[in-house]
Amino acid sequence: MRPIETRYARSGDVRIAYQVVGQGSFDLVFVPGFISNLDLHWEDEGYSRLLKRLSAFSRLILFDKRGTGLSDRVDAHHLPSLETRMDDVRAVMDAAGSGRAALLGASEGAPMAMLFAATYPERTRALVLYGGYAHFHKWVMPPERLDAFIEMAETAWGTGATLPHFAPGRVDDSRFATWWGRFERLSASPTAAAALARMNAGIDVRGVLAAISAPTLLIHRRNDARVDPDASRFLAKKIPNARLVVIPGRDHPIWTGDVDRVADLIEEFLTGERAVAEAERVLAALLATRIYDTARLGDRMWSERSLRFQETWRLLVGRHGGRSAGTHGELMMSRFDAPARAIRCAAALRDAAQKIGVATAQGAHVGEIELRGPPAGLTGRVTMQLAAHAGSGDILASRLVADLATGSGLHFTDAGRIALDELDEPLALVHATSEQHLEPACRPKARMTEPAALTARESEVVSLIADGKSNAAIAAELRLSEHTVKRHVANILLKLDLPSRAAAAAFSARHAGPDGP
Repeated sequence: MRPIETRYARSGDVRIAYQVVGQGSFDLVFVPGFISNLDLHWEDEGYSRLLKRLSAFSRLILFDKRGTGLSDRVDAHHLPSLETRMDDVRAVMDAAGSGRAALLGASEGAPMAMLFAATYPERTRALVLYGGYAHFHKWVMPPERLDAFIEMAETAWGTGATLPHFAPGRVDDSRFATWWGRFERLSASPTAAAALARMNAGIDVRGVLAAISAPTLLIHRRNDARVDPDASRFLAKKIPNARLVVIPGRDHPIWTGDVDRVADLIEEFLTGERAVAEAERVLAALLATRIYDTARLGDRMWSERSLRFQETWRLLVGRHGGRSAGTHGELMMSRFDAPARAIRCAAALRDAAQKIGVATAQGAHVGEIELRGPPAGLTGRVTMQLAAHAGSGDILASRLVADLATGSGLHFTDAGRIALDELDEPLALVHATSEQHLEPACRPKARMTEPAALTARESEVVSLIADGKSNAAIAAELRLSEHTVKRHVANILLKLDLPSRAAAAAFSARHAGPDGP
């Protein structure tokens, strides 16, 4: 799309950068959270998706708050009050020629939007608050945690170090993590970030809630990693006639997770009509295939086998009527117009991987995806999570895949349920096997691998397993994401040819020296 023009509004002595997108029948002002950068937003898939959805039914007015992005910085020794920052909203509306608008306040933008609605009721058409709060220390972080966050911002800002505090579910997404590091650097300097955190710490708008007269919609993710969901429950009680919708998920930014669900709620609330399904979204079966080294190959040999498998993957996906949809490291995504084709392709990929000398773990799911571009929405994320949970040689699929493949000759066995952050209910799973693999393959039991087969990190993990610690406890102790720990555990069981965590604990005990493993 063509570049969006950035303009500047004057608010006192400060210049505030803003953009206007769309030609809807009413104005919608987006008040962003902790940091923002008007230009960088359009580079992220989720963020640009959200903005395109909102500007499809409104005249969307975007701006960087003072101290962030393309707007002027603040004096770290004379921090502006929330009232001063709130008045930047009025200045931007005036510059954009907006007399009355709906306001969307996200995270730290929500208190500013609430204060504006209470101060300028005649200019507020409606209010949407996502992941918002009225008092920082009560619902975001207490003073001691804030001090630690500011210290981290001053020493590690620009490296993406804050990502686990905002979107822990995206820590292992290398592309998003790289973008987040740029997002930090281009949205604020380390000094500015610390100043913003101190400004936000003073937020307390509990006293103005009863004065808000605009229709209000509250949206909050059930397991929000940054703002306690009780914050929105409090707002729902104190703002007259406010309605709260709690949605699945733990990643805090409004542009992560199921962006379309958030946009649907906002569109229906502001227009009174449900969002119309887009013609460019289609139902498809997705297959996520990940490979890993089973024989402790050297870097060169592993690279050669990995490239060979990727070539085979493209060939087999096409042969089964599918289309390759991109790679993310050792994870490969493909899409099919029928789930049976996806499962048969998965079985062929598993066999091909064994011949090449690598192992596969695969996940399959069915849902709506964008007709153009990679499958980056909810369906794609669920499929990738299934592949992450699958064991060596497994084809782990959602129950929907089995239901839609009835009569195909494929065999499915129950694999229990799994709770995923973005889904309302646990997802029912099945193990899938093609017609040629109805009986489990028999193989001689491999000779027990020596402890030296494990990396130093894997040795740490297996030692903590032996201590009886859960994945979450191990993640906290080693400062890893829980998803990374799960991957380590899966690799440990694969390398040692062990069936369970209990067996890994017993292995660790048997091979422990006098000072431990």
